[in-house]
Amino acid sequence: MSDVDRFIQGSPPEIRERLQQIRDAIKLAVPDATELINYGIPTFQIGGKNMVHYGPGKNHIGFYATPDGHAEFEDDLNKFKRGKGSVQFPLDQDLPLDLITRMSIFRAEQLKKGEK
Repeated sequence: MSDVDRFIQGSPPEIRERLQQIRDAIKLAVPDATELINYGIPTFQIGGKNMVHYGPGKNHIGFYATPDGHAEFEDDLNKFKRGKGSVQFPLDQDLPLDLITRMSIFRAEQLKKGEK
């Protein structure tokens, strides 16, 4: 069992399925990304550089695609609570898996081009 498996299994039951959905969406979108725990939460990397992170909050799932990844999707993210480089997907709403997929692909392409 990987560290990410243990992290997800150790999360509260009401969050576990959502974390797995995010994980599956990113793996499908960017199959060559490496998965690990970084900053205490699940992270995907390309070439040893952080692509995206995700993790549970009290009433949300946090998703972190760095400031560039969020700036690129400003219009899509306007309806969510955000911070610099972070967005909160409320637990009482469906996960925007298409948006997570697009953001992950964008970040992977940035990193493969040698950008941030």
